[in-house]
Amino acid sequence: MKRFIQLNIFTALMMITFLLMGCSSVMGASTDSLHNQQLDHPPIAVQGAMDVEVSVLLKEMGAYRQETHGNYTYYLGKINKIPVVISRTGIGMVNAAASTALLIENYHPKVIINQGTAGGHDPNLHVFDTVIGSEVMNIGRLTSEHLDAGQGIRPRTWKFTKTEMRENGKIKEYASFRSDPKLVKAALRIADKYKHGKVVVGKIGSTDFWNREVDRILWFHKTAGTSAEEMEAASVAQVAKGFHIPFLSVRTISNSEVSGEKIEDLETAGHYCAEFAIEIVKALGK
Repeated sequence: MKRFIQLNIFTALMMITFLLMGCSSVMGASTDSLHNQQLDHPPIAVQGAMDVEVSVLLKEMGAYRQETHGNYTYYLGKINKIPVVISRTGIGMVNAAASTALLIENYHPKVIINQGTAGGHDPNLHVFDTVIGSEVMNIGRLTSEHLDAGQGIRPRTWKFTKTEMRENGKIKEYASFRSDPKLVKAALRIADKYKHGKVVVGKIGSTDFWNREVDRILWFHKTAGTSAEEMEAASVAQVAKGFHIPFLSVRTISNSEVSGEKIEDLETAGHYCAEFAIEIVKALGK
């Protein structure tokens, strides 16, 4: 009986220890190699909203440490001996902002690369073309004119509203957020490594709205100058700016209502963009 009690106490203590350690685990690595996954230098952070946008990155790392904060998952490891943290943000503006704040608070990245899939706004862009976002804009931040009941809605009269941020005690307004120019140049320098379509510099629009109406998409393209749309980058850029972290947006077109194509391939586009992000990480690591 005494031995039974001792075993139960030991088991309980082990369970408590595990819980206190949190939700960390090592994937693709032995316990002996765990020390290699500790980030001894500020990492490059690479984000993707969905599994299809981060799976290639995890495969490239090989061995990594997985950590969870709230509902958000982070993978710590190295690419080409460069410390990285891969962040699966979840889909949408709120998820992206919360995940980015936790990323910065816990891992102190020196650079944030937000990458993944996007829908095309520019008729000259085709599925699997990639856009290096020189700037990102919250295209869901709109103001409408007053209309009485029964007058319907007039989306073409909606106006974009700037984003307010408090900086040094003063309110500043931003129509969009620019990617770090040095990061844009670094990505452009290796554009020839992307073999699945053309690479262009453009403006990325973000909104919690999957737009599939051709006239509305063309209105965004004409009025806001957007090349593509997705659901995360603008909120990531805003949080990164608040913490003074250099930011870069990179998106591969997975579908387009305005190019004449009838292709929608999130998985392939997600893999292609992640592959290009890996090349950017390697270039920055040099």
